[in-house]
Amino acid sequence: MSEKNHNVSRRQFLTYTLMGVGGFMGAAMVMPMVRFAVDPILQADAAGDMNELTALSDLTEEPQAFSLTYEVEDGWVTQTMEDTVWAYLSGDEVVALSPTCTHLGCTVNFGGDENNPDQFFCPCHFGRFEIDGTNVPGTPPTEPLHRYDTEIRDGVIYVGRPQPQQ
Repeated sequence: MSEKNHNVSRRQFLTYTLMGVGGFMGAAMVMPMVRFAVDPILQADAAGDMNELTALSDLTEEPQAFSLTYEVEDGWVTQTMEDTVWAYLSGDEVVALSPTCTHLGCTVNFGGDENNPDQFFCPCHFGRFEIDGTNVPGTPPTEPLHRYDTEIRDGVIYVGRPQPQQ
C-alpha cells in the first residue's frame, strides 16, 4: 500500500476541520429556526378542551342560543373569547351547532325566516339550514353548519370546538 493514500495533508486536514466546525455552527444557527417553525405542530391541540355550556335541564327540542365563554392562549397572550352555540335535544342526543354560516361566515338565527320558521336562516345571503344543520339545496351554503363535540357530565353539557359535519 502506498503511503500517499493513507496520509492526510495539512491542507486537507484544515479543510475537513473547518468544514466540520462550519457545519456544526451552521446547524447550531438553523436548529432554533427549525424548532420555531415546527413547534406549533408539536404542541397539543386545544381542540380537546371542553367548556361548560349549560345544564342539561335547560335544553328543549327547539334550538336555543347559549353564550359560551372560554380562554385562548396565543403565545404570551391569554384572551377571553365569547361565542354563541345553538343547542337542543334530538331524542336523547344533545346537538350543538355553530351560528356561523358556512357560505361567507355571517351569523345564522333559528326561525329568522317567516316562510321557514323551523330552519336556521342567514339574512345576509338568504342561506337556510335544516334544524340538524344540513344546508338546504338551492341556497348559497354548500356545506352544513359546523357541529360542536359535546359531553354530559353530572347533568352539565360541555362543548369542544366546532367540527365540519360529514
